[in-house]
Amino acid sequence: MTLDPVLLEILACPQDKGPLYYFADEDSLYNPRLKCRYSIKDDIPIMLIDQAEVVDEPEHNRLMAKVKSEGIELNFSA
Repeated sequence: MTLDPVLLEILACPQDKGPLYYFADEDSLYNPRLKCRYSIKDDIPIMLIDQAEVVDEPEHNRLMAKVKSEGIELNFSA
């Protein structure tokens, strides 16, 4: 299941208040500026700073390659 588009439009990173990439197939939202991933459990984004996953450089590169290859866009313009 995918996130409601209206909800997706208003979600922002709780740390820097910036836009996120939505990876529906991985149930996650990703902030490339902070290399921080937020999981989605039962269609509910877990937007708690202390539960975010900081990704390493190889994972960041994989996610950004996926963004480019699949044409994934940020959920809003900063």
